[in-house]
Amino acid sequence: MNPQAKLIFAISLALGSTLTISSNHWITAWVGLEINTLAILPLISKSHHPRAIEAATKYFLVQAAASALILFSSMTNAWHTGQWDITQMDNPVSCLVMTAAISMKLGLAPFHFWFPEVLQGAPMTTGLLLSTVMKLPPITLLYMTSQSLNPTLLTSMAILSTAIGGWMGLNQTQVRKILAFSSISHLGWMSIIIIYSPKLTLLNFFLYSMMTTAVFLTFNSMKVLKLSTLMTAWSKIPSLSAMLMLTLLSLAGLPPLTGFLPKWLIIQELTKQEMALAATSISLLSLLSLYFYLRLAYCATITLPPHTTNHMKQWRINKPVNTSIAILTTLSIILLPASPSLIAII
Repeated sequence: MNPQAKLIFAISLALGSTLTISSNHWITAWVGLEINTLAILPLISKSHHPRAIEAATKYFLVQAAASALILFSSMTNAWHTGQWDITQMDNPVSCLVMTAAISMKLGLAPFHFWFPEVLQGAPMTTGLLLSTVMKLPPITLLYMTSQSLNPTLLTSMAILSTAIGGWMGLNQTQVRKILAFSSISHLGWMSIIIIYSPKLTLLNFFLYSMMTTAVFLTFNSMKVLKLSTLMTAWSKIPSLSAMLMLTLLSLAGLPPLTGFLPKWLIIQELTKQEMALAATSISLLSLLSLYFYLRLAYCATITLPPHTTNHMKQWRINKPVNTSIAILTTLSIILLPASPSLIAII
């Protein structure tokens, strides 16, 4: 793709996200979401492969439907209350429609079906944007309307997302689809706590984005798209494979790695809110996603493929590791000791 075109799309993404995040009016927030959608479509379909075109078409249809619902919900709320302010969602019907619309934008169950297919058809770098940057504006809208949302509905969708994200990721062999279901599972953790502690949702999102960015960049550097390719990667780039294993375990939420911190704080807050059953359910369901993280880590570091030659076993240490991957992986591993200061901020 032309560098000038890439620059225009990157600026548009930054502009759309900033407009939505900083907006107090529903129309300007909607305009920001539309700018984001139009900017990401060429990046999804830039390979001109039929699968990429299909992914871009699916993404456009889902995002257009979600944007229409957001506009309809905000107009209905303005009709009843006379307010276009994002934080003044007082009409119950508007709140339900808005929850469904933002869930479609995010890929939260039961509106998750488009996300794995789109991620599978997109290039790895575009998949990274879809999993992190593109989720920030809808998460922000959810954050600003959190006091008006239905707790029962959001808790049910969160537990369903964690269950589906774990269950449907079990039999996947494509790396991008595994990361898509990982994203759906993490969204369940973010949405279950947003009513009770919105700042905890943002902390979870930023830590998830950091770890997911490290995983995507590592896979992109290793040129890995499926598990069978990952099995031979350790013999070529062992340092990256070891870093990938630690980041995946952190993404799974295992102590003493960084990914354990948001899960620990969310379970603690749910217990304080007398939601022990929900905390137990979402914790047990996250064991499903732990399985495919462990499988990815196993394939990356332990598996020795059959008919391996001595040439494949040589450690090629002459390839320097990308600095950004090294920094993100380090942060994904060692941030847990910083938890007292993060808790103080929250």
